[in-house]
Amino acid sequence: MNPSTDYQRRIDRVLDHIRTHLAEPLDLATLAEVAHFSPWHFHRIFQGMTGETLADAVRRLRLEAAALRLVHRPHDAALGIALGVGFASAEVFSRAFKAHFGMTPTAWRRGGWRGHTEARKTEQRKMNQTLRKAHQDATRHMADHFRHQPMVAGLHGKTPMQIEINTLPAMRLAYLRHIGPYGQPGIPQTWERFLAWCGRHGLLQPRRTMLGIGHDNPEITPADKLRYDCCVQIDAGFAPPRDDALPVGVQDFAAGRFACARYTGLGHEIGAAWGRLYGQWLPQSGHVPGHRPGFELYDESFTLDEQTGVFSCWLCLPIEG
Repeated sequence: MNPSTDYQRRIDRVLDHIRTHLAEPLDLATLAEVAHFSPWHFHRIFQGMTGETLADAVRRLRLEAAALRLVHRPHDAALGIALGVGFASAEVFSRAFKAHFGMTPTAWRRGGWRGHTEARKTEQRKMNQTLRKAHQDATRHMADHFRHQPMVAGLHGKTPMQIEINTLPAMRLAYLRHIGPYGQPGIPQTWERFLAWCGRHGLLQPRRTMLGIGHDNPEITPADKLRYDCCVQIDAGFAPPRDDALPVGVQDFAAGRFACARYTGLGHEIGAAWGRLYGQWLPQSGHVPGHRPGFELYDESFTLDEQTGVFSCWLCLPIEG
């Protein structure tokens, strides 16, 4: 077994636990047990591998979740949101929120979030300006794996979105995580490595459902903390080999309702498509977003043009009700 690979799996498991248990106690002993490490050593391991202390990570993830809910749930009381992500009181929440975002929750909800998100967008654009070739190389590699599927040129990402409300079933997923800026070259390169791994373990034929899960909002979370999982649906009895060189883990995908938008375009355009889904369609739809991340769904209708890099998938936004 590769020790660094095993450690990364454990850290990923802890981050996933934090994200799905924000309202619960997330102390050192609890999270060390999730990671199967001694509490005496876990906090140092976590900080060494993630670049932030365990307490800072828990606080940041709670505040980022609250920031999203303040914007997307304008009628929910700030205190209810604070309690829902694990803060004990409005005073503690407000103090922590201002220290992290530079403004109070009230100011954020009244429009202060726009300046913060614009700064994050500018940061992301700068990172993507000179990195397009890596995406083209990775999409050609993906095309090699799916050559049995028809390749079509597709439409530009600015065409009207095709929206469907679907209930998706529960799934068991194997995943490889990328931590860092969304976009090129990191995510395409992670997909390339993951697809090669899937091929070695017989997970490409016959075609299986694949997901790309972005756990964080790039307009709120610092670019070097963004988490994105490349996922493939697996059978109940499948387990990633423990001696594999890649830190592939397993996670459960819960059934739920999603607003699914058909996307056809290039990799660097997908962020704008997500922006239209959240910023234009959602406010007019009457739906409330759910407390889980959105994702890209690559099903049997996936196509990719290996010459242009244009591909198609579904952008799936969780909704309640």
